[in-house]
Amino acid sequence: MEVDAAIDDTDDSPKEACGVFGVYAPGHQVAQLTYLGLYALQHRGQESAGMAVSDGDTITVVKDMGLVSHVFDNRTLAPLQGHLAVGHVRYSTTGASTWGNAQPIYREAGDAGFVLGHNGNLTNTVALTADAGILPGTVTSDSDVVAELIQQAMVAADPGLRSDGRDLERALIEVLPRLEGAFSLVLMDDSHVVGVRDPNGFRPLCLGRLDNGWVLSSETTGLDIVGAHFVRELDPGEIVVIDATGTRSLRPFDAERIDPKLCLFEFVYFARPDSRLYGQTVHTARQRMGEELAEQAPLPPDTVVPGREAMVMPVPESGIPAAEGYARRSGIAFGQGLVRNRYINRTFIAPGQDQRSQKVRMKFNPIRENIAGKRLVVIDDSIVRGTSTRAVVAMLRQAGAAEIHLRISSPPYRWPCYFGMDTGTRGELIAANLTVSEIRDYLGCDTLAYLELDRLVTATGVASRGFCTACLTGSYPVPVSLGRVDDDLPTVDLVGPNG
Repeated sequence: MEVDAAIDDTDDSPKEACGVFGVYAPGHQVAQLTYLGLYALQHRGQESAGMAVSDGDTITVVKDMGLVSHVFDNRTLAPLQGHLAVGHVRYSTTGASTWGNAQPIYREAGDAGFVLGHNGNLTNTVALTADAGILPGTVTSDSDVVAELIQQAMVAADPGLRSDGRDLERALIEVLPRLEGAFSLVLMDDSHVVGVRDPNGFRPLCLGRLDNGWVLSSETTGLDIVGAHFVRELDPGEIVVIDATGTRSLRPFDAERIDPKLCLFEFVYFARPDSRLYGQTVHTARQRMGEELAEQAPLPPDTVVPGREAMVMPVPESGIPAAEGYARRSGIAFGQGLVRNRYINRTFIAPGQDQRSQKVRMKFNPIRENIAGKRLVVIDDSIVRGTSTRAVVAMLRQAGAAEIHLRISSPPYRWPCYFGMDTGTRGELIAANLTVSEIRDYLGCDTLAYLELDRLVTATGVASRGFCTACLTGSYPVPVSLGRVDDDLPTVDLVGPNG
């Protein structure tokens, strides 16, 4: 994974790849709808934003680095007239964070053109580029490879078939079975909007209904903000084509490849709490994680000063629902101990590596009156590298906390993800290299507990559905080169579903 060097190295949170949005709605202002949809998906990517709009004849693409509200305003949206559009917000997990890698990607194929937005990571990019004869340096991301393959398939198609306007979907039927890994896609030509979900369904994608139109979105929040009615999630391995006749489904993958494995961290961290996955509200699932954590790892008795006041507090914002659940199940009062500065984005970087603590202080400030003298149960969703968590614990100590009992609403994060989440190598993952007690000592907290995997899956409310847990277990649903899994192992053996 090549990631922008300006990333804040104190941010322990996993990073999502992207968010995608598409709309087919004659009579609606589709550019404005796409703007709203991307705004609702901003949490999935903050490096760049873009959209493409078609009036049935011309496709216009606008994209730039920055947040949705920075890239688009009334001046840029006004000329984008049409009845179909797709949009994208990006966080780079492959390819550098540059304008050239911003999406959606546009390609011409003869007298036709199409655009593509991608959420996920392919795992066979090298093989695809070699098989397709793509020269080194021609493409700069796995999304670029997909666009190149589709373009090649469209150019090579029988000219006699092009009169029906289905060039793009035929190319997809040819190309998609060659792809491995995670890919939720939105695509558009001059008259169709297309949604694609890989056969494992690693990343979410749903379909909604507007008056006289249809919407595709990575999360249901993208439907809510434009007033669309949720219809359903796309099935793993499904193509949904939207045009003037309505919607139709295509299923280009062999049945044996269909194996639902939604990323479990969508429930833990990535998805907005007001989104729904597998029919479950994410906020409610996160509260249940906190309840399970309270049962598994209660606050130990105070043997030093019996009766000293305790408080359950979240690391904002992602720890709030689990902290609410922990407080409710444990009977310990819920309170706020940290205030997050909402205007510090994750790309802030301090001049020197010795200023990590200062960077954390720019994000969080303690409420000393709520902290001093108390036994704190501090709830967070995950620990990846440990740098930010260690600084938070030190901050709480300085604010006068008597005890700090850290509770994490997911299991230890021990393995890299290759399906659209940026976590670095195993050498960067604190739980891959230290035991829980060693992590506790490094962080400086009094006790540390992670939620057990079985309890986490139960908390989703859909334990019978398929999940990818590779980052927690090392069991990858799709084969991954062992040399990528562990940088110390230079082999090219494959790690498959059984590890």
